[in-house]
Amino acid sequence: MGKKAIRYAVVDAFAAEPFKGNPAAVCLLEEEGASATVDDRWMQSVAAEFNLSETAFLARDSSGAAGAAPRFHLRWFTPVTEVDLCGHATLASAHFLFTTVLPEHGKLEFMTRSGILTAKKVPAPGSTGVPGEEQGKLFIELDFPMIGFLECNEMLSIPETLNGAPIVSVHKSATDGDLIVELSSGKEVVDILPSIDEIKNLACRGLIVTGPAPAGSGYDFFTRFFCPKFGIDEVL
Repeated sequence: MGKKAIRYAVVDAFAAEPFKGNPAAVCLLEEEGASATVDDRWMQSVAAEFNLSETAFLARDSSGAAGAAPRFHLRWFTPVTEVDLCGHATLASAHFLFTTVLPEHGKLEFMTRSGILTAKKVPAPGSTGVPGEEQGKLFIELDFPMIGFLECNEMLSIPETLNGAPIVSVHKSATDGDLIVELSSGKEVVDILPSIDEIKNLACRGLIVTGPAPAGSGYDFFTRFFCPKFGIDEVL
């Protein structure tokens, strides 16, 4: 990659105010065909320099039909490796494009290693208004592939990893092999103090811990993701 400046931003996903939620770096490669010419090592070095859980790289794709939703190539890197799918960095990418590059559009498509992903502006929850910004907030809906899960026999190794938190069930994702651990409440998810060294020794890529959100919180469930093997103790 040459010395040409790259347009970028750090976006806090899943948050209503700065310095909250899940930060992700978003880099826009504005040259036509950049996704095919940019050195993977350069992108990995940039991700390591940002040192966030994910850095997203976008490049415009012009092969779509006239009048179709704008389409971008999208890749995600942790500080140490590329990954096949990332939710919060996709949301951050959509927000960046909707607010700075293509504010007149209501839908985007991303070409990724996990297939075509879509992002669209939607009305605020409970609103009957048109999609777009309402009271200074932009609401975005993502359409992701459904990933199945498998039964697994890792139950005995989990309590020590989570310092004895009571476990309801353990499953494994059918694609990346992440362990999905269900606790009885969202409060337990928030309160756990996991052993990162123990998580590194588990037979999985990463550990997802989830539990039902308390009534009246406005959420369905609380989730935390630990992936020290990919340079991310916890996705924050």
